[in-house]
Formats: sequence, structure tokens, C-alpha cells
Amino acid sequence: MPAPPEPPENEPPVVTPTRVVIGLCLLIPFVAMLWVGSYARLEPTFIGLPFFYWYQMLWVPVSAVLTMIAYRLVKRENAKRRAARGGDA
Repeated sequence: MPAPPEPPENEPPVVTPTRVVIGLCLLIPFVAMLWVGSYARLEPTFIGLPFFYWYQMLWVPVSAVLTMIAYRLVKRENAKRRAARGGDA
């Protein structure tokens, strides 16, 4: 049976540019959808759909892409941190 993983060292949280980008990628869709006044209108229409509807539908793939970017940045940052600590799994 493998040994249990070591508990993480008590490192103070550090704000890095990568973490700021991660936070923005996750925050932007929330702000865009919660600020209803910015898209509560009918014009411009797109293929017969009022702006209110197609704007919300547009944010589905945009949110997925931003979440994927944030996920990959977190993975990359964790790998760098693990390598800096000595390469433990």
C-alpha cells in the first residue's frame, strides 16, 4: 500500500499574474451575465433572435473556453510549483 501523501507545506497565499488571469477568466462570465442591464434589450437581432437571447447563448461557449483556460493555467502552475519543491508526485 502506498504511503499517504505529505501534507502541503504552510505556504502563505501568493498573488501571481497567472492567478489574477485565472480569477478574471472565472469572474468575467459571472459579471457579464449578472449585469442584466447591459443586455436587456431587443436590438440588434441575430437570425431572428432578440439580443437578450443570443447574448446569453453566446456566453455558453465563451464561458466554457474561459473555464478551460483557467483549468490549464492552474494545472501548469501546480506543475511548476511541484517541480520547484523537488519534483515530488
